[in-house]
Amino acid sequence: MRALLALLLCAAACFGGPPRRVVSQAVGTDELLLALADPGQVAALSHISRNPDFSGVAKEAMTHAQLNGGDAEDILKFKPDLVLMTSYSRPELVTQIRKTGVQVCFIERYESLEDAYANLRLVARAVGHPERAEALIQKCRQRVEALAARLKGRKPVRVMAPSTYGYTGGSDTTFQDLCDHAGAINVAAEAGLKGHAPTPGEQMLGWRIEVLVVGGTSCAESLAPFRNLTPFRLLPAVRQGRCALLPGHLLSSVSHLRIDGYELLARQLHPEAFR
Repeated sequence: MRALLALLLCAAACFGGPPRRVVSQAVGTDELLLALADPGQVAALSHISRNPDFSGVAKEAMTHAQLNGGDAEDILKFKPDLVLMTSYSRPELVTQIRKTGVQVCFIERYESLEDAYANLRLVARAVGHPERAEALIQKCRQRVEALAARLKGRKPVRVMAPSTYGYTGGSDTTFQDLCDHAGAINVAAEAGLKGHAPTPGEQMLGWRIEVLVVGGTSCAESLAPFRNLTPFRLLPAVRQGRCALLPGHLLSSVSHLRIDGYELLARQLHPEAFR
């Protein structure tokens, strides 16, 4: 029901014609907007849209205006007729924008690939180009099917995404979705963790972690913080430097660009499938 309501609200933004000035408040909606809208419809992107550590469209974002901090005044100075926001946008900010009468297209779920497809359709309708979502989804499905064919019959690799912040991605997360498509078992989910749950300490030592999935470009650098952090420092995968590397924006992607992450992780976990 909530998804239907969101669709109707977004579709309402197109009443009288597609929106002419769209502001994207989050990096995930930046990626959706740039894939679906005409360039002239993009009034501004999020304040981190040009940062390649977080954004999968950093280079493309350089040609568009960017929010400074993303508060209501900052958003409204671009005179939007549609603002793209998410469930991780500040609730008070969403309320402020809605009170001005500006249409808000609200992205509520993004954990799974099907969520990503639904969000593509949602934003495409909101910006007046529904056919673009269907074309892009078809291309995404072809890539996912091709990857699944390569990985068919291969033993999944037992992985974990460590964090120095005290939380670990379990089931119902984008990391679980990444594992589901890259030939991996998320050991945190296997142990019963749901969502982004507190790391359970020494219990991890019994998880039989084969590879740690980390952001960055160097295993040595990315694992360095964990070598002095208990219980991570006791894990064989940390001591032996067994890791798979993903750019930060793919490790936490909430858009259709997550498929790049599937392919990159699968290549590292199952290199024999790509020879």
